[in-house]
Amino acid sequence: MSTLAPLRLLREPWNASEGNQSNATAGAGGAWCQGLDVPNELFLTLGLVSLVENLLVVAAILKNRNLHSPMYYFICCLAVSDMLVSVSNLVETLFMLLMEHGVLVIRASIIRHMDNIIDMLICSSVVSSLSFLGVIAVDRYITIFYTLRYHSIMTLQRAVVTMASVWLASTVSSTIFITYYRNNAILLCLIGFFLFMLILMLVLYIHMFALARHHLRSISSQQKHLTVYRTSSLKGAVTLTILLGVFFVCWGPFFFHLILIVTCPTNPFCTCFFGYFNLFLILIICNSVVDPLIYAFRSQELRRTLREVVLCSW
Repeated sequence: MSTLAPLRLLREPWNASEGNQSNATAGAGGAWCQGLDVPNELFLTLGLVSLVENLLVVAAILKNRNLHSPMYYFICCLAVSDMLVSVSNLVETLFMLLMEHGVLVIRASIIRHMDNIIDMLICSSVVSSLSFLGVIAVDRYITIFYTLRYHSIMTLQRAVVTMASVWLASTVSSTIFITYYRNNAILLCLIGFFLFMLILMLVLYIHMFALARHHLRSISSQQKHLTVYRTSSLKGAVTLTILLGVFFVCWGPFFFHLILIVTCPTNPFCTCFFGYFNLFLILIICNSVVDPLIYAFRSQELRRTLREVVLCSW
């Protein structure tokens, strides 16, 4: 029976014949080569939890005027990026369950179109998530090292332009990826973007944490308010560092999967690694589940507003 396949385009290499893949898997041997079968109910549960959590974060940021700042707007966009993963996962899983139980019968052509839409949503999510993590890192950098000029540098208008540019670039790039996915150059561009953003954020964070302590110590007692502001900004940088670490852990295996598709599509051990693709998808969804918990744990103001939203005290 035909079923949907999340990220069908990347589940296995297209530049290796079916016979070569079968032989490679048989040659590798071992129980670990059997892959991992993840029940659809787990995908559905994680998707629902992630969707609810990120909706609460967006609602809390919109509700509390104290959170109407560029950094929280960027965090709001990051939550929307996570929701893209949740929504695509929920739609895909629901259709799979309905088709498996014979409730829904869909033509193969429609299934292919739905696969493309789901793949585009997930691809757009990873590009936008990485981009907003980078934007937030730059925002924290400006906050710490250009404190007095921050509001003139990071204006609301510039923040809006930045957000619109990221969403536009994510949509265009994901469309190009789905259209030309058989070209290794497209995969290399995606992998290169991932590595570039990681290096950029690591450099910014290392610089922030190396010099922020020196700046804090050098501030005179007459600038006590500035000290408190810088300390708050450094706390924000720590929060985003945690987000970056979680993102790397959850998305890292997926990008390693892409690297193996390009470098060793027929190698027996690489073929075995491809069998765990569903596990990589679970990790991606877990990233969407964990991010809102990090926001709430690190921000007392957001935690208080989330409590008000849950209690419907608008």
